[in-house]
Amino acid sequence: MMPSPAFRVPRLVGRTAVAAGLLLLAGCASVTPISELLQNSSKYNGKEVRIKGEVKESAGLLGKGAYQVKDGTGTLTVISETSAPPPTGSTIGVKGVFQALLTFGSKSLAVLKEKSRFQ
Repeated sequence: MMPSPAFRVPRLVGRTAVAAGLLLLAGCASVTPISELLQNSSKYNGKEVRIKGEVKESAGLLGKGAYQVKDGTGTLTVISETSAPPPTGSTIGVKGVFQALLTFGSKSLAVLKEKSRFQ
């Protein structure tokens, strides 16, 4: 016996709403605090992460460069090989690959290799 059309419509609407909600959550990847990256550098080393903060210092040449992002928990240097660094003082979000270069006890020297920027 087939369900009546009146029963199928609410079920379809409910499933569509759940699917849309899951897609929305997937698009909202979380931002990792810089202190978390630096304190747990081995956990994040080589992984793609997102950070957000204020650009403190920047230097660039010929469309490439480096800049520091400070988020209130720490500061991280971002390396950009595809675009010039953003202006000092601007707020920016960056997605990239975290790379721990050197670790001394609980302190790490690390960089983020930029893949993209977001607001």
